[in-house]
Amino acid sequence: MAGKPKLHYTKGRGKMESIRWLLAAAGVEFEEEFIETNEDLEKLRSDGVLLFQQVPMVEIDGMRMVQTRAILSYIAAKYNLYGKDLKERAWIDMYVEGTTDLMGMIMYLPFQPADTKEKNLALIIERATTRYFPVYEKALKDHGQDYLVGNKLSWADIHLLEAILMAEECKPDILSAFPVLQAFKGRISNIPTIKKFLQPGSQRKPPTDEKFVAVVRKIF
Repeated sequence: MAGKPKLHYTKGRGKMESIRWLLAAAGVEFEEEFIETNEDLEKLRSDGVLLFQQVPMVEIDGMRMVQTRAILSYIAAKYNLYGKDLKERAWIDMYVEGTTDLMGMIMYLPFQPADTKEKNLALIIERATTRYFPVYEKALKDHGQDYLVGNKLSWADIHLLEAILMAEECKPDILSAFPVLQAFKGRISNIPTIKKFLQPGSQRKPPTDEKFVAVVRKIF
């Protein structure tokens, strides 16, 4: 039997958090080896295990996988969260790319200079409520099903829930104009594997704070 996937990254969210989410939602137990210093990162580089000298890196099925998108696609396909055919996969990809764009904006907010944070926070809220969330609200409303694609839980749903929770950390009532997404959030949050991941004490990481920003700057 193959061992548990091993995740190599910092102790924060960053680009690894979506990978943690997807594994947890699939019910897969994983181990984490944290990069806590620049020396830890340099050791991985000098050992030649990072294809492009970058993390995230995930050891899974005898591979050392890098590049977040490649890792996520592999996990989604392996655990049947990637649609039943090419068309469904294309829709999942489009939805995931949208949430990735929004999450990227939120992810980089704590690393921005104080004088631009307020402006960038306003931009995140504006984009979430006018560009991204309306798309998912309409999709779910139009087909009247519980999930975004193929009436079955997929990577797109898991990623959207992660994005919603991140956006709510920026503005708690950000879903006030999106009743369908509010119901979606409730449904997906209650899937047993996801519910477990959302409980205190799981491998989910807290929002990035100034202390962690300082750690990341030292490592990279």
